[in-house]
Amino acid sequence: MAEILTKSRARNIFYGGSIFFVVIFVAMTVHSHKYVVETSTAGMALSEEVIHGKHVWEEHSCINCHSLHGEGAYFAPEVGNVMTRWGVQDSPEGSFEMLKGWMESQPSGIEGRRQMPNFNLSDEDIRGLAEFLRWADQTDTQGWPPNDAG
Repeated sequence: MAEILTKSRARNIFYGGSIFFVVIFVAMTVHSHKYVVETSTAGMALSEEVIHGKHVWEEHSCINCHSLHGEGAYFAPEVGNVMTRWGVQDSPEGSFEMLKGWMESQPSGIEGRRQMPNFNLSDEDIRGLAEFLRWADQTDTQGWPPNDAG
């Protein structure tokens, strides 16, 4: 014969379940906080140039075409690891020169190819953008996004 769930039993199940899930939530919060504090994802310091480059990135809506660590549009290449792909991730001057040369050669004029607009950025803006992309490149993304390109 099935037992009837009384009000007191229902209340005990509710309170017991609530306490159980609050304890689980608190434990997961403590674990997450400990993990975030102990695990640094920054590969290089957040300098004024990096901040300026992030503003250039946002001002020109680069994310509308490019993705950065898998976030953004997929019209143009992923740029989260572009400095590694270009082989200049450890050189601020090399990163600047490579990015400046690339941006000044756009649009390339090749028929049928996607073209990046020439934004006519100043050297200061290109240097900041290069530093922002170096910073993004050196960020520990813990393997995200999966990318065979390097």
